[in-house]
Amino acid sequence: LERPLGSTSCFAPDKSEDIKAIKRICEKIDIEHQVLELSDLFEEVVLANFKNEYMDGRTPNPCIWCNAKIKFGAMVDYAIQSGLVFDKFATGHYARITEENGRYNLTRAVDLKKDQSYFLYRLSQQQLSRTLFPLGGMTKSEVRAIDVEQGFHKVYQEESQDFYDGDYTDLLEISNKKGNIVTKDGNVLGEHEGIWHYTIGQRKGLGIAAERPLYVLSLRAETNEVVVGYVEDTLQSTVQASDVVWGRVSSLEGEVSVQAKIRSTGYPTQALAHQNEDGSITAVFQDDVKAATVGQSLVLYQGEHILCGGIIEQAW
Repeated sequence: LERPLGSTSCFAPDKSEDIKAIKRICEKIDIEHQVLELSDLFEEVVLANFKNEYMDGRTPNPCIWCNAKIKFGAMVDYAIQSGLVFDKFATGHYARITEENGRYNLTRAVDLKKDQSYFLYRLSQQQLSRTLFPLGGMTKSEVRAIDVEQGFHKVYQEESQDFYDGDYTDLLEISNKKGNIVTKDGNVLGEHEGIWHYTIGQRKGLGIAAERPLYVLSLRAETNEVVVGYVEDTLQSTVQASDVVWGRVSSLEGEVSVQAKIRSTGYPTQALAHQNEDGSITAVFQDDVKAATVGQSLVLYQGEHILCGGIIEQAW
């Protein structure tokens, strides 16, 4: 796979130019620069999860997985094992960390348009305790101004916007597998080339002529079927998530008023949440949400702070 020209993705096989640019910046401000080779671990942890989830008819968010397992996991572990002495591990993410009642709180950035707290919700208390986000209290324009003032702009790399610039299915490296596109009632409307080419809520690319636009409602890995319906069929009021990571609190006591997000884009919306006996969490939204997607993340906020988050398992 070749990195597309002008790519702003964080994943690409060749990052040599990025490394050179970062090295020049480090030389300019007189700090040590080390390159850590973690491609095998990335393949084993992030890409393997990515592939398995898509094959199971789910839509993962590899950036969330990478943050918890690689950037704030393996990288920091390597630094400690190498004998490097440091007080904090700093990154350029737009988020903040506060401490309250003996717990570290992941908090939304001052610049809400750039806020990345959703992508960081899986960081553990230990990871948060040793992390610093210098940009969390600044706006993007303020950061740019410092960049220009310090003379970094000639070697400044545009921030990564996504996991991969190309078609995600390129990374699966598997052959197409034909199956049926069906309605909720089982009526066959057409054929697909593999369920991994689709995601919940998708409208374009179905190749089916219908009186009204059709949307992907679910992906049935066990029968290799793509289930479609109308836009009203994509609306849900309740979302359940498992594999929960706790932030500001260690559990939910009773029914809690929260603001919740089911995808990285957009702002949190009002909901009532509770913890289930099996440890999963359920959010009931004040207004229906569209296309809650299995494999993505449900993240619960109270004001600026993240309470907890987990992987979406079902929605209705």
